[in-house]
Amino acid sequence: MKKKIMTPLLLLMVIMMGYFGLQAYAQAKKYEQSTQKLVMEKDVSKQSEYQAKAWLEKLSLGHYANEKRLLREAIIKAQEMHRSEAKRYTLYVMGILVVILIAAFLAGLRLFTFFGGLAALVVLYFGLFTPLLTVTIHKELEYIGDVVLSFESKSLLGSVVKLWGNGDIVVALVILLFSVLVPLIKTLSLMFVAVVMESRFAHGIVKFFKVIGKWSMLDVFVVAVLLVYLTGDGSDVSHAEVQIGLYFFLAYVFVSMLVSLSADKMLESVREGEEER
Repeated sequence: MKKKIMTPLLLLMVIMMGYFGLQAYAQAKKYEQSTQKLVMEKDVSKQSEYQAKAWLEKLSLGHYANEKRLLREAIIKAQEMHRSEAKRYTLYVMGILVVILIAAFLAGLRLFTFFGGLAALVVLYFGLFTPLLTVTIHKELEYIGDVVLSFESKSLLGSVVKLWGNGDIVVALVILLFSVLVPLIKTLSLMFVAVVMESRFAHGIVKFFKVIGKWSMLDVFVVAVLLVYLTGDGSDVSHAEVQIGLYFFLAYVFVSMLVSLSADKMLESVREGEEER
């Protein structure tokens, strides 16, 4: 009876996770767009115009309003709002994720494995498509001020595409395999195990992923983040800012580990039950 009640509740919470994840993604993209607008306002020509108008504003003793300054202030205000909203919705996702894990665990290992895996797929999806890192390269020029030379916002899949385009095909394939395909197949397989836990095939799946899981996730995750960081153009990276995609992917790594342990314990209990018979 408890499982019949918990199943639709857990499914509803996973749907809520997806909704808030979409909101977080939308705000992250708007933050990216507002940052790009600000970057465009800080190229050499527009920065020179901005400085000229700033001096004119000072000399006019406030009678002349620098519209460039007003525009930048509006962009910065929108940028801060979108960043704050993206973080807020991400916190909602993580809060619901914790509730799902606790509720599913109390309901039993089978529900924990299945719904933990389903929640892991949600955060994995946003971890792959949401920006992980923004990299800005800028330089201080005399009389002109701070000039932005380049700006890039990177998601994990976006970095794979860039590495492929730059000719780093082997590196791109390694990241694609162990940070995208293996996590996806692994999670779907563990959810399948929860459905057919009595079959011998289920034991083979868990054993296989226990072997490769020891090195396929955390180590490659660190490598993937470093490569995302290093794919910036130029050598003078002035500012790198972590974005919410990193938190989504990190959440997947930990939830995936818990689901793997849960599947192992679940099948162990099945084996013990068979031995007692």
